[in-house]
Amino acid sequence: MITSAQNPKVKLARALLGRPKERRQGEAFVAEGIRLVEEAAASGWPFRFGLYSESLSERGQELVSKLRSRGTECELVAEHLLQSLSDTGNSQGLVAVLDLALLPLPQTLNFVIIPDQIRDPGNLGTLLRTAAAAGVQAALIPPETTDPFAPKVVRAGMGAHFRLPIQPLAWDAIRRISGSVGLHVFLADMQGTACWEIDLRSPLALIVGGEAEGASVQASELANVKISIPMPGGSESLNAGVAGAVLMFEVVRQRRTL
Repeated sequence: MITSAQNPKVKLARALLGRPKERRQGEAFVAEGIRLVEEAAASGWPFRFGLYSESLSERGQELVSKLRSRGTECELVAEHLLQSLSDTGNSQGLVAVLDLALLPLPQTLNFVIIPDQIRDPGNLGTLLRTAAAAGVQAALIPPETTDPFAPKVVRAGMGAHFRLPIQPLAWDAIRRISGSVGLHVFLADMQGTACWEIDLRSPLALIVGGEAEGASVQASELANVKISIPMPGGSESLNAGVAGAVLMFEVVRQRRTL
């Protein structure tokens, strides 16, 4: 059993829970909780190691056994140490350190999300989770958006990270990708044309800006059309996660009518 906070695995996990720089340099990130680790295992995601405590449930113990059978090193850790690695108030007793492996972009793109200046981890995780559910093919993450592999984003994404290609990119690269495959770029904006009145069936990228600052200059320059969500109730705006969900599923609705 690991009982020291100076254990290399514990120290690495704690560092990865911190700044994006640590995750980039370590080329790894943390998944916490049984469901997330199950999702990672089911997707075949590369594991570094797992850490678990004696309070782990029977379902969690079965998962640890499955990981070990695949060659993943899993170590028992003192309860207080694992709790110190938890990003939640009540640890489920399982933490996994995973390779920061980016899923490749599909050769043919026709549905892309670009979360621009989304600083709240919960909002970004919600957007990624919704994107995976809506059949979005990739999420291109601009520089001013929070790290998509931060613990709170991964938790809010509920497994989206293991199914949806998520690539942090500079704006030049985003512009190059969208142009090379002929994506029509829509920017969510209150002053835009109502989403019900726009044809969203052609290959597109959808930019959703942050609530506080809206879209960046680079996003506005990239966009071809501004698109809005009609709000009969008179609200000024929606949470970025909610707005993105409405627009993504409007794309799904329209394409189902083909």
